Amino acid sequence: MSKQTFLHGALILVAAGLITRLLGFINRIVVARVMGPEGVGLYMMALPTLILAITITQFGLPVAISKRVSEAEATRNESKIKRILLVSLAITGSLSILFTIGLFLLAPVVATYFLTDSRALYPLLAVTPIIPIIAISSVIRGYFQGRQNMKPQAISQVIEQIIRIGSVVILTKMLYPYGVEYAAAGAMVSAVIGEFVSLMYMLRQFNVHKSFRLRKSWKKHISEGKKTLNELMTIALPTTGSRFIGSLTYFFEPILVAQSLAIAGITAIESTKQYGELTGYVLPLLFLPTFLTHALSIALVPSISEAAAQGKNETIAYRIMQSIRLSIASGGLITIVFMIFPAVILMTVYGTSQASFMLQFMAPFFLLHYIQTPLQATLQALDLARPAMWNTLIGAIIKFIVLVGLSSRPEFGIHGVALAIVVGVVVVTLLHLGVLMKYKVINFPLQMFFRFGLVIGIIGVVGFQWKHSWLLESKPLSQLLTMGMGLSVLYIVLLFVFRLIRLEEVKMIPWNRLFHKK
Repeated sequence: MSKQTFLHGALILVAAGLITRLLGFINRIVVARVMGPEGVGLYMMALPTLILAITITQFGLPVAISKRVSEAEATRNESKIKRILLVSLAITGSLSILFTIGLFLLAPVVATYFLTDSRALYPLLAVTPIIPIIAISSVIRGYFQGRQNMKPQAISQVIEQIIRIGSVVILTKMLYPYGVEYAAAGAMVSAVIGEFVSLMYMLRQFNVHKSFRLRKSWKKHISEGKKTLNELMTIALPTTGSRFIGSLTYFFEPILVAQSLAIAGITAIESTKQYGELTGYVLPLLFLPTFLTHALSIALVPSISEAAAQGKNETIAYRIMQSIRLSIASGGLITIVFMIFPAVILMTVYGTSQASFMLQFMAPFFLLHYIQTPLQATLQALDLARPAMWNTLIGAIIKFIVLVGLSSRPEFGIHGVALAIVVGVVVVTLLHLGVLMKYKVINFPLQMFFRFGLVIGIIGVVGFQWKHSWLLESKPLSQLLTMGMGLSVLYIVLLFVFRLIRLEEVKMIPWNRLFHKK
């Protein structure tokens, strides 16, 4: 089986993440333009319920599988790898059946009484079949990650997005005449189709690369899998707790938003529209750079786990600081662009500039969000998943307090929700950094943050001056692209000048093998 180094594997996932993020962005544009803010609102209201069910089903096993498979491969224990897979499939398979049936039966209650919009029933019902599909694919992904072969996962992500875009164009347009709720259900069905085709590819790659027969003596392996189960649970349980809190937060967020905006005197239809603008327009833009942070977090778990087992503390510190540098570097330029050209970007992408203030306000704070995922992965790899879980819980509580306190007041409304999201991001990220500093894994990267502040400040000043002296309303898109390319060149130069990206790291990239199949 092809195995990659930390940087090589991360770059494969970055390339795939960039492609899938752009394809996913196209998918959101299609959905937004076909269904409008109200349809997007219904889609986004149903999504947190699905994420909660999937989080419980996965039970934190992908990270645990990755770590334990990597350890077993180091000792060439193929029998243990087989037990890990069988035990994991038994857990996720059982839970997926339970939650698929549960979500199907409880969907009317959730839609009517929790989401306060009975039309959300249709997308909820449409997306339930995706739970067992993702349950199986998450186990296979954890297996490939543990063996540090990132190509199958990377390719499957691209396949999933391509299939989803093709399906969403057909289904949403076909179902929209019957009502916006049916169009939202069509968008959910397209996600199911995309995930299913992706799973078929993953299973094919698994059959090609595995060195054992999974179905042979599987009952024996499961009956002897108590120790393996305990080893998985020591990682999976605290990881599940953290993700469960995040998913529970995501689940209750639209409920609290709907109730709080109702207190502020905003109608259900208008609150659904405003929430759709925030979660369907602004947040997807802000999440664009996270393809790199997600890739780094996946590659960090086996890399840091191996370094910790060998007592290489300097390697651990270097990997963490490297992931912070690359994460902020990937999001710094787009953050500046969002702050300078929010209205132009929203109008170009979605055909509306209604949420430009929220995009401009939230963009700089999301620089901390970009380093949050690698920090979380680091804590899990160092067996500090429990403090990470508490950090997530504290952030969620503070976020909800701010959300209810501000969004229920007419002068804040949906802007109170945006502020609450920002507060949650800042609190959790700083708490994660605090844990690593407490255990003396790293020191606070004050100098690094200062250098990034200088780079972003310089680019921001140049960008604002350029905009005010040159941008014309008659040709906003062409001039935005021109200024974007100019600012990008200056940004990259400054990153090298301030050593935020290092030449030796570029030289370490195996360009000739990056996409070469062995």
